[in-house]
Amino acid sequence: MSTPATSSEPSSSPATPAPASSADDRVRNRNVLARYLSRPEIGALFGVLAIAVFFLLVAEPFRHMANTGTILYQSATIGIMAVPVALLMVAGEFDLSAGVAVTTAGLSASLLAWYFNFHVWAAVGLSLLIALAIGALNGFMLNRSGLPSFLITLATFFVLQGVNLGVTRSVTGGVASNDISDMAGFDSAHAFFAASMKIGPVNLKIPVLFWIILTIIAAFVLLRTKVGNWIFAIGDDEKAARAVGVPVWKVRVGLYMFVGFCAWLSGMHLLFAFNQVQSGEGIGNEFIYIIAAVVGGCLLTGGYGSAVGASFGALMFGMTQLGINYAGWNPDWFKAFLGVMLLAAVLLNTYVKRKADAR
Repeated sequence: MSTPATSSEPSSSPATPAPASSADDRVRNRNVLARYLSRPEIGALFGVLAIAVFFLLVAEPFRHMANTGTILYQSATIGIMAVPVALLMVAGEFDLSAGVAVTTAGLSASLLAWYFNFHVWAAVGLSLLIALAIGALNGFMLNRSGLPSFLITLATFFVLQGVNLGVTRSVTGGVASNDISDMAGFDSAHAFFAASMKIGPVNLKIPVLFWIILTIIAAFVLLRTKVGNWIFAIGDDEKAARAVGVPVWKVRVGLYMFVGFCAWLSGMHLLFAFNQVQSGEGIGNEFIYIIAAVVGGCLLTGGYGSAVGASFGALMFGMTQLGINYAGWNPDWFKAFLGVMLLAAVLLNTYVKRKADAR
């Protein structure tokens, strides 16, 4: 008896559908809480809340609404520079000249107005060009030399420090610029760069508004634009970014010019709030800006960070500095707190990034 031939045709029975659990992990929905906890700025946000609660409990003046404006102003003087420094760090670079660049901007406007008799607004405009040129030069030297940004901007730091002191001594015979409060255009410039506004019991100075606007713009650029993607890509892997067409050199120069612009903005406030500028100011502030950026979620290795986080870091700085004074404690301990805060932030940011990469 012959055995029936086995058909080579495929079975007509429908295929069993794959279970839902076998779906590609890459497209599964992530837990909302996990997504927010992996944000770079989340550690700084918790830090802001913890410091606020702490000083509300131990420092009675900290609870007064009238002092809120002072705390925000102190934070804004750091935050205006911490935001561009944070973007630079996301791209894997540093700017150690940022602190003295603020002084250079203020001094250049003051000396141009007083010594060369420029209209105050003309001096302000020329000072902006000088600040942008310093930033562009930093970026250009970094691109052309291939040296670490640490060395390039350290050299710029010493050059600006020497120029600030040398030119001021030559022109004024002292270490401070001349008072320009009686010169044409001063009143309108003062109103723009150093004005205050009253909101209920809170007296807000104009740098707070500058700080908020810069934070919003920087966060939008970093998270919602092609340029922001480029910044992250350069910080994560410069060679890979260059290989896929990212204009690395242009982005770097643009970031350093943004630092220069913010240095100019800070320098103008410094000048018009106090009518003159001390040539030795700003030294050491570059480390405060970097600390604020790191506390806000930036990694020293680049490719990770947040503009909003940097502003949170600046807010932590302002609250702690004034909170210590309001509590009546010895302010000498503030620097020790900065060191502890920096170390804790680095450890936390590294842990958060590792968890985010694992997810």
